[in-house]
Amino acid sequence: MDGNGRWAEQRSLPRAMGHEAGARSVRTVVEACRELGVGWLTLYAFSQENWARPSDEVAALMNLLVKFLKEEKMRLDRHEIRLRAIGRLDRLPEPSRGELAKVCDETAGHSKMTLTLALSYGGRDEIVDAARSLVARGVRPEDVTPERFAEGLYAPDMPDPDLLIRTSGELRVSNFLLWQIAYSEIYVTEVLWPDFDRLQLERAFESYAKRERRFGKTAAQVRGS
Repeated sequence: MDGNGRWAEQRSLPRAMGHEAGARSVRTVVEACRELGVGWLTLYAFSQENWARPSDEVAALMNLLVKFLKEEKMRLDRHEIRLRAIGRLDRLPEPSRGELAKVCDETAGHSKMTLTLALSYGGRDEIVDAARSLVARGVRPEDVTPERFAEGLYAPDMPDPDLLIRTSGELRVSNFLLWQIAYSEIYVTEVLWPDFDRLQLERAFESYAKRERRFGKTAAQVRGS
């Protein structure tokens, strides 16, 4: 969800207002995905690298997270959306961590859609943590398989993404779900995240629908499988 800061700068506004505008886009996209039948949606909300931002901006983002969780709890219940989070969550300040745990627990029984927030998240860190879990469980090197390795990911039951959407025209994956996006389709738009609305989401889905997914195989192999 890239472009909040640039969106604010283009309007001579504080960066915090760009993040607030981005939070409104989160609400729009979550509701649109629920209505369009998306089962799993993962949002890259705060990366490990984001901790290096100015302290006042980090504090504003953490306060915005708490505000978002409190305001959206009723919508999650109404739309029967389960909230989860992945990342090194122990780094989050207590108010953010506590509110996040509360909403995740209270929505755990919902089954219409799963919304996952990647917070204090890094794809390389997740891979390292998964490897550490294998070592801690005493798994022998010869017993390590992709399936066994995936058991150590932050959310091993989460299916690999079909589609990765990157806003603001950035042509990189920015350390997001590195293991899981091995065969994901990628859609890049120049639109900054605060301007990403339902129409933009539908355009991404339309682009995805026209593609032929191959999962590393040739087209002939896919057709014959």
